Parts: sequence; C-alpha cells; structure tokens
Amino acid sequence: MGDLFYWLFNMSIAGSIAGAVILLLRLIRHIPRRVIAVLWAIPLIRFFIPFGIGGRFGLLSLLSRYTTRTVEIFDNSRIATMTNYTMAAKHYFPIEYKIDLLADVFRIASIVWAVIAGALLLAMIIVYLATVSELRDAVRMHDNVYCSDKITSPAAYGIFRPRIILPTQLFDSEDLDLIVLHEQRHIRRLDNLWRVIAFCAAALHWFNPLAWVFLKLYLSDVELACDESVLSKLSEEEQKRYAHTLLNAQKSLTVFASAFGGARLRTRIKRIVSFRKMTVASAVGFGILACVIAYILLTNAA
Repeated sequence: MGDLFYWLFNMSIAGSIAGAVILLLRLIRHIPRRVIAVLWAIPLIRFFIPFGIGGRFGLLSLLSRYTTRTVEIFDNSRIATMTNYTMAAKHYFPIEYKIDLLADVFRIASIVWAVIAGALLLAMIIVYLATVSELRDAVRMHDNVYCSDKITSPAAYGIFRPRIILPTQLFDSEDLDLIVLHEQRHIRRLDNLWRVIAFCAAALHWFNPLAWVFLKLYLSDVELACDESVLSKLSEEEQKRYAHTLLNAQKSLTVFASAFGGARLRTRIKRIVSFRKMTVASAVGFGILACVIAYILLTNAA
C-alpha cells in the first residue's frame, strides 16, 4: 500500500502540472471549448497512468533539470518510464526508502488515502444508484426521450443505455427540439462516461485540491463544448432561439447527468453570441495543436 501511494502521489503531481497548462490554454478565448474539453483528457491520463514513454522535447524533460527524474521500469530501457518527483527512495520495484521514517509516512498516508477514497467512491455509487432508482418510473414519450415530474431541468441520464429525461412541464415547449438536440449531443460525445471517469479521478486524488478545481472546470467546459457542437448545426436564427431557450432553463443539481442548464449561464450566453463556426483549416490547425500539447504533456523526461 505504501508503494502504491508513493506512485499515486507522483501521478498526482504530474497530473497537476498537465492540468495547470490546460488552465493557461483556457485563457486563450480563440481556442474552442470543444478543443479544451478534449485536452482535459491529458491530466486525466496523468492522474490514472503512472508510466509513459520518454520525450526529449516534453515539458517534463525541461522540469527534470530542476525538480524530478524518471525511473526505468525495465533495466537499461527508456521506452517505459515512471515519473518520480518525490525522489524519496534509493531503490525501486519494490521501493526501498532513503530513511525508514519515509516508509512509515507513506504507509500511514496510504491507509488514510484508501479509507477516504473508498468512502468517496462508495458515496458516488450510492448517489448514482439512488438517481437511477428515482427516475425508473419516467414515462417514455418516443425513442429514448422520457418525461418525469421528479426533475426540474432536462438532462441525459445513463452511460450504456442513456435516456433523455425532460421535466413534465417542458414537454409541450416550442423549443423542445433544441433541448433534445443538446442532450443528444451529450450522448454522442459520451459525456456521461467521461463525467464518471473524472469524478473517479478526483476521488482517487482527493488529497490534491487541484484535482477538484480541474473537475469543476472540466464539467463547465463540457457544457460549453456541447453548446458549440449544437451551434455548429444551427442557422443564425436557430442560434438566437437556442440562447433564448437556455435563458429559460434552470440549473440542474444532478451529479452524474449532463444537464441542459448545467453551467454558468452568463458565460454560455456570451459564447453563444460570439460563436463562429470552425472552418476546415482551423479544425486541422486545432487538431495539430492538440497533438503537440499531448506530446509535450504526456511524455516523460528522456
């Protein structure tokens, strides 16, 4: 357990560095939120996977001159390495710490981590099951669209067999087509699956406050990215109607569902008003940018 937490702690640092870069990229208004939402997968990978390939031009190669080193998983091989920020051990696999006190510290810390992480994951499962149970009696209207009087905001529920559930009072709304389109985009983008994975990452790295900051911003960016995906399919008049529909929506308090009103309203309206459809050239450019950022952040020090 102590060895496991040692590597988890290093993974948390690597994920925090990658997430900090994404935070800086979020400040560039010209980068679509659809691109930012994809880039959030990079710190997520860092939070879950302790090893990676070496890269001479990666960010961690630059940082390795000052703060870190890498540990070879296989002898005399740089193909697969593990990032090692704490450098508290003199031998690895199994870990032999430089002083006995560090072994006790990591062993005790691992027990505390496991108890709290397990409690958080259990709480998430209970909330998810309770939500599913509450909405089991939703009335099917057509296809995967249902109505329920137990919710106040439209949302897409479920991961493997997702359903769009609407408040009963909204089913006769003239803007129902836009609301359903928004939720369909969530389903197509697998946002609920990524939402659960993001919550699991935050639960595993509960001791890292940045993990919770990243989670909050990621959930907001997912809604903005979904808005952009919808807007790209609409005419200018339909875009105005979409903004008006959003103004009438209430915030949802659901945790594991992608809700129509689930992000800061003012931010979403501003981005809708300033939205411009991507050209083929800009889409290619942003794709190349995402690949470069992924290489820089996902490679370990060579």
